[in-house]
Amino acid sequence: MRQSFQRPAAALASAMLLAATLAGCASAPKPGSGTPSVDHTSHPGHDGVDPSKLSKELYVFNWTEYLPESVLKEFEQQYGVKVKYDTYSSNEEMHAKLKAGGGGYDLVFPSDWMAGLLNRDGLAEKIDFANVPNMKNIDAKFKGLPHDPKNEFSVPYMWGTTGIIINTDKVKPESVTGYKDLWKPEFKGNLVMPDDAREVIGAALRSLGKTLNEKDPQVLAQAKQKVLDLKPNIKVYNSDSPKDLLLGGEVVAGVVWSGEAAQVLRQSKNFKYILPEEGVTIWVDHMVIPKGAAHKYTAEVFMNFLLDPQISKQLSEAFPYGNPNQEARKLLPEEFHTNPAIEPPAEGLKKAQYVEDLGDTVNQVYDQMWTEIKG
Repeated sequence: MRQSFQRPAAALASAMLLAATLAGCASAPKPGSGTPSVDHTSHPGHDGVDPSKLSKELYVFNWTEYLPESVLKEFEQQYGVKVKYDTYSSNEEMHAKLKAGGGGYDLVFPSDWMAGLLNRDGLAEKIDFANVPNMKNIDAKFKGLPHDPKNEFSVPYMWGTTGIIINTDKVKPESVTGYKDLWKPEFKGNLVMPDDAREVIGAALRSLGKTLNEKDPQVLAQAKQKVLDLKPNIKVYNSDSPKDLLLGGEVVAGVVWSGEAAQVLRQSKNFKYILPEEGVTIWVDHMVIPKGAAHKYTAEVFMNFLLDPQISKQLSEAFPYGNPNQEARKLLPEEFHTNPAIEPPAEGLKKAQYVEDLGDTVNQVYDQMWTEIKG
C-alpha cells in the first residue's frame, strides 16, 4: 500500500527552511494594501462556481480544533451547502475509517505521508484543479512534495513542527534541550504526549540518535522499550487539546504540535517551545478527496474557498500553524511571523525530518508496538 518517497527528507526540510525564512521576511500589510478583500456575500456563481453542480451537503472529516466554525458558516451562507463535520485525533484513526468504507466523507485532511498512503491504497481521487484556481496562492515550496510529486490528489492546508513545550515556572529552561530530557525523573506523571504512534515512537527513536523512519527490528525494539521506560512520566496521551492541560497546570511539559504550542504562548508568558536538538519533525497537512466521494465538485469548491487569502488568514488566526498560502501570509500580523512555534527559525530546522510511509509490513510493526505500549 505505501511506498518509499522519491525525495530525501533533507529536500523537504530544506524547502520548509526556505519557506520559513521567506515567511519571516513578510510583514503585516499597511492599511489599504495587500490582497483585496473578497466579497463573500454575493450569490453563488460569482466566482465561476456552477450552482447546479453543488450538492446540498458536504461531509468533512478533519483533525480536532483545525477549522473554525465561523469559516464553515461563511461557506454555508455563500454557497447554500450544509457542512456535516466530524473530527479525528490521528492519521491512523482517519485511515482506518476510510479503509473500512465508513463515513461517506467528501474531504479529509491527512498529513503528507498519510496522503501518500491514501493514494497508494486507492483511497484518493484526482483533483480537477480547474475548480481550485486558488491553488495559485500556495507557495511553490509546498508543491511537488514527495507524497504527490505531480500535485494530482492533494492540496496543502497547514504546516508545522512537533516539538517540546515546558512551563518555565516549573521547569528550568536550560534543563531541556531535546527529547532525551523527557526521561528525567522530575517529569514523573507530568508529561502530555500526542496520542500518535509515529510521534511518540519517533521521539524515542530521535532520542536514540536514529531516524523517525526506522525500519530495523532491533532498533524498533529498543525504541519500544524506551517508550515503556517513559510511561511513568506520561500523565496522558492527548492530541485533541493538550494546551488545556498545560494552561490548567495538570502537566508541566510535553510533546505537542506547533499550533497547540503557539496558542499556549499566546495565553501565557510562562511557557517555552523547544525545537529538540536531536531534530524536529516537520509535517504538512493536506486536503484530499476520498475515492468515490459523492460530492467531489462541492469538495473542490470548498477547497478553493479555504485557499482564498482572506479565508486562509482566518484559519491561521484561529489555529496558528504555519500557512503555505503565500497570499494569506501577507495579511497576517508581525506576531505571526516572529513566533517560533508558528514559523521556526532556520537554525531549528537543520536536522528536521518528516514522517514517511514505511510500507505495509513496517507500518503494522509500528501499530503493534503502539498497541502494546498503551496496553
